[in-house]
Amino acid sequence: MNNDGMLVVLSGPSGSGKDTVLSEVYKTSDDLVQSISMTTRSPRDGEVDGVDYYFVSEEYFLNAIDDGRMLEYAKYGTNYYGTPKEPVDNWLRSGKTVILKIEVQGAENIKKLYSDCVSIFITPPSLSVLEKRLRLRGTEQEEDIVRRLNTACDELQKIKYYDYVVINDALVNAVEEVKSIILAEKLKVSRRKNIISEVTKNV
Repeated sequence: MNNDGMLVVLSGPSGSGKDTVLSEVYKTSDDLVQSISMTTRSPRDGEVDGVDYYFVSEEYFLNAIDDGRMLEYAKYGTNYYGTPKEPVDNWLRSGKTVILKIEVQGAENIKKLYSDCVSIFITPPSLSVLEKRLRLRGTEQEEDIVRRLNTACDELQKIKYYDYVVINDALVNAVEEVKSIILAEKLKVSRRKNIISEVTKNV
């Protein structure tokens, strides 16, 4: 699917720091739009409905799937996560850079629908660091932590299918790397055909 804007897919294991990295990236540009995902899980402390996620019931989520209103969705653990389709397409048509923070399963579906999307995988420097981060959250039971670590091992095997990988060891470096990827992609000739045509029309 060709759009005037640019779609960026960002994935990574739970606890890899995706939210923290993105919150810093968004502070640097007014052109970036964050797509808000929908989920059936309960809000964590400090999370706001309609800002961090759309928190909905499983019945509502499944109805949205049946109605064709979801761009992608996946079941992660015991909960569903997905992206409402209409806002994303509208932003892309208006020339915005839209960032989708989605699970690996969902990312695979997006790449099939938007062949020119840019995919970035955020990973912790090691599984031991990931485990430490998950435990420091204090929001999961032991069985949830074990399940998330097992899932992370599976997800890390999918890095090879992404365009870029960013190791989130030092936050400031990870943020700068994500920003650099987005800028470089925006400057690609294939994304600036209208500008190039304007510059060269009288040559």
